[in-house]
Amino acid sequence: MIIAAIKPYKLDEVREALTAVGVRGMMVTEIKGFGTQSGHTEIYRGAEYAVNFVPKMRLELVVSDALADQVVDTITKTARTGKIGDGKIFVLDVASALRVRTGETGDEAL
Repeated sequence: MIIAAIKPYKLDEVREALTAVGVRGMMVTEIKGFGTQSGHTEIYRGAEYAVNFVPKMRLELVVSDALADQVVDTITKTARTGKIGDGKIFVLDVASALRVRTGETGDEAL
């Protein structure tokens, strides 16, 4: 399982790149959070205010072991802007997978 937090405006570009390398599905959630930058300040109508949580998109993908490194590399290259807040990627082991509709398990369920 690959979990990635990326900038919202990079979502379509990342999705297209992942589709090109063979990813057949993913879950996407709008999230807010902060990392090293701990938020920032903005000015709106002359008033300065703190933005403590930065909007991000959370991608969750479960792929075969053979595809995992390529998916991480694709997300990294596509989501990178070189500026603070580009995001994070986490890779976790999945004990099992089951497709509810067909009962398929393992890689066939992916």
